[in-house]
Amino acid sequence: MGICYFWVLLVCILTEGLTKGVFGLAFNWGTRSTHLLTPQIVVRLMKDNGINKVKLFEAEPEPLKALGNSGIQVMLGIPNDFLASLASSVQFAEKWVAQNVSSYISQNGVDIRYVAVGNEPFLKSYKDAFIHTTFPALQNVQAALIKAGLGRQVKVTVPINADVYETDSNLPSGGNFRPEIRDLIIPIIKFLSNNGAPLTINIYPFLSLQADPDFPKDYAFFSGNSKPIVDGSITYTNVLDANFDTLVSALEKNGFSSMPVIVGEVGWPTDGDPNANMVNARRFNQGLIDRILRGQGTPKRPTPPEIYIFALLDEDAKSIQPGNFERHWGVFNFDGTVKYPLNLGSGRGLVPAKGVKYLERQWCIMSPQASISDPNLAESISYACTYADCTSLGYGSSCGMLDARSNASYAFNMYYQTMDQRRGACQFSNLSAITTVDPSPRSYTGQNNTCRFEIMIDLGHHEKASSPSMAAPLVKHFLILQLLSTWVL
Repeated sequence: MGICYFWVLLVCILTEGLTKGVFGLAFNWGTRSTHLLTPQIVVRLMKDNGINKVKLFEAEPEPLKALGNSGIQVMLGIPNDFLASLASSVQFAEKWVAQNVSSYISQNGVDIRYVAVGNEPFLKSYKDAFIHTTFPALQNVQAALIKAGLGRQVKVTVPINADVYETDSNLPSGGNFRPEIRDLIIPIIKFLSNNGAPLTINIYPFLSLQADPDFPKDYAFFSGNSKPIVDGSITYTNVLDANFDTLVSALEKNGFSSMPVIVGEVGWPTDGDPNANMVNARRFNQGLIDRILRGQGTPKRPTPPEIYIFALLDEDAKSIQPGNFERHWGVFNFDGTVKYPLNLGSGRGLVPAKGVKYLERQWCIMSPQASISDPNLAESISYACTYADCTSLGYGSSCGMLDARSNASYAFNMYYQTMDQRRGACQFSNLSAITTVDPSPRSYTGQNNTCRFEIMIDLGHHEKASSPSMAAPLVKHFLILQLLSTWVL
């Protein structure tokens, strides 16, 4: 009888664990935003949605404190700008670990499991800026963790981009590290292996589709509708499996067949590019979550890796150098509202953030009395989009089909909201006016029918807010050209 009760109890515990997300999801939490949710609200959002692992890109005090005693495991990132200092001085590494790892574990109860040294430091676009500092920085951080008594509890890793490996045969089995980087990456992998630490890889099927007009679209998703790629006895039906196994082949060829690998970033944006929309993002992320819930790995690694979905929230102050989509990776909007439904298993869907406070329900729009032929209009839009995020107005984006007047209204409102609705923030050469009627389009239909005229989070200290430093000249010049062409047409 006691044995039967034990098994019933065990089943109940496991079932409850699945329901509450004990075996839950992992997300990236970025903070490049003009209007951040409080860390306490974000942590509650994660817990409400069964997210039990999070990757931070840097050691920011408030998010780390909020994660204390939360039950959420943390991968703590070190920005590339720190690599030179960490590489040059083990004392600097010891100080960094003491301030950003040891103290938060001991004083705040933060469950830090990994320290990610750098972020894609070998990316081709960095032009070798970090190739000589990454490995010594990694060694010094590892030494500092050991000295702090955390060598077993906290593991180091290096998040790399998929461009560090390639395949001459266009098949995963042909995978190997790029010849010009092999002598750099192999010692790092060996060091990680010797210390029982994983390698972290960032994989972006969206970027594969976005960069190549001939890329088979279905191959970016998990539906199995794409023409498969046959590699010997293995059949690949999606690019994530193929990309991951290309890395596995590279590891095998270099003597690291059992090297643990974490997927540090993978996801799909919802705006800023014709392929970035709610339909595609939901399709990709639901397929990804279904795999995670099934415990599905890849053909060469049937045991599933840890996967950190990118990203939790939108970030309107991120660099758009890679593309306008960079600010729209979140499964949630910047304010924690749900973008699109996802099935998280056991009948659970996404839950929005609780306790969010907003500015007044008012918007800045182009005045009904103003003319689109006004000579000051282009300059006013340019100014607004220099200090606010106008990436949703780009070609193929959620607000890309607005008419000229609505385009101007969107730009004016984004500036007004970014400036916390401060007095004088809706004055554009007598071209603007404040309205209490939501100007978000109602009749626009299409795949990206999600154009929103935002109201920002109330930060509670408007008078202390400084001018944003998120100037976006690339968006500005692109937008002016687009608007002018719209008016001409």
